[in-house]
Amino acid sequence: MTPRDDNQLSAPQENMMPTPFSWKARHSVLSVLFITWIVSHMDRMVMSIAIPYIAADFQLSSLASGFVLSAFFAGYSISHIPGGLLADRFGVRRVTTIALLWWSAFTALTGSVGSLAQMLFARLFFGLGEGIFPACAFKTISVWFPLRERATANAIMLSSNALGTALAPLIVVGVMATWGWRAAFHLMFIPGIIIAAIYWFLVADSPAKSRRISPQERAEIEAGSDDKGDDTAKHSLRDAWQQPYILRYFLILFVFDIAFWGFTTWLPTYLVKARGFSLVEMGAAASLPFFAGTLGFIVGGFVSDRLFPARRGVPIIATELISAALLYIMFTTQSTPVLIVCQTLAGFFLSAFFSTFWAYPMNSVPSRMMGVTGGFINMAGQLAAFLSPLAIGYLLDMSSGGFGMTFALMIGSLIVSSIIVLSLPSRVTPATAIA
Repeated sequence: MTPRDDNQLSAPQENMMPTPFSWKARHSVLSVLFITWIVSHMDRMVMSIAIPYIAADFQLSSLASGFVLSAFFAGYSISHIPGGLLADRFGVRRVTTIALLWWSAFTALTGSVGSLAQMLFARLFFGLGEGIFPACAFKTISVWFPLRERATANAIMLSSNALGTALAPLIVVGVMATWGWRAAFHLMFIPGIIIAAIYWFLVADSPAKSRRISPQERAEIEAGSDDKGDDTAKHSLRDAWQQPYILRYFLILFVFDIAFWGFTTWLPTYLVKARGFSLVEMGAAASLPFFAGTLGFIVGGFVSDRLFPARRGVPIIATELISAALLYIMFTTQSTPVLIVCQTLAGFFLSAFFSTFWAYPMNSVPSRMMGVTGGFINMAGQLAAFLSPLAIGYLLDMSSGGFGMTFALMIGSLIVSSIIVLSLPSRVTPATAIA
């Protein structure tokens, strides 16, 4: 944003400063997105918690367990770009509601499978449903929030990812201990159906189509928007490719998520098999990094917006290098308290990466392009999420269950991703983007 733009926006902001905070329509939209992400991440985290016990029931090797964990991400990554195209074409309200119903049904089906083949089928189609949602969520933020609020709104929204992942062990472990792992998947069908109904009734495709927004708020959003184009216009993958720096965004997220999803999907197994934690101990310990991650998402967005608006790469690199150091200490320490502290802090900084990273594309890509472009960028992370559990399962089998090469892979990925960040300009604006 140019200095002239800042001056143009300063007058309305100054007029608003004496006014006490009032709940607005966009805050309700953000709340629904927040809850939807919680349900989404609780649904996917159930498998990471249950996999040691599913592996015992089905007599799976570490590599086969990796295939089960990766099956979700295979479907998830495939549907990212179609999800963005569908959101741009048909609107986020309709597409997200259908996606919620879809993935909730396949969550329940996972608890009823009787073979490895059925498990892989259920997880693949579960991922196809969930993969539609991220692009819809990013587009919703882009059209419902003025430019100056987007990074903060995005940070609040994404903080729910870590919160959902943190809540899952606390809820699922009790259900598993009482009724077994199948009941945990059946249980998660219920919140999905409830949230689908809430989303349909409360979230409109844009402020212009909402019956719950005041004329004043609509004018405020439009005045602070980066473009005034038709937000339902058709856009193609070719249009996304023309956005500046998109390949670098793709690579940064891809390499980072090798580490992030390795940490997320295999942490419960590491605590049980390598550190000797019981089911209850694992449930408590595995939730801590993601409770910390909830705070990390919010702090990351705040730091990026307030402290580094002209140097967005600094907080991104910091989160990656600090996370790498914490993973190293986590693996080498013999102290359980130090292990828990380091994994908790690692969860904070790994999560802070996302809100600092997404500040780049959300401030450089026009909002009417954010559906397909955000879907393409986020697909990079999900491709990594598909490969990471497989790679770690293979490394575990090759090393007879040792986690040394696993941690080396995660630490190396964080370092490489931070190096790619150095190639980005310190500041990008929608004026540089191709609409």
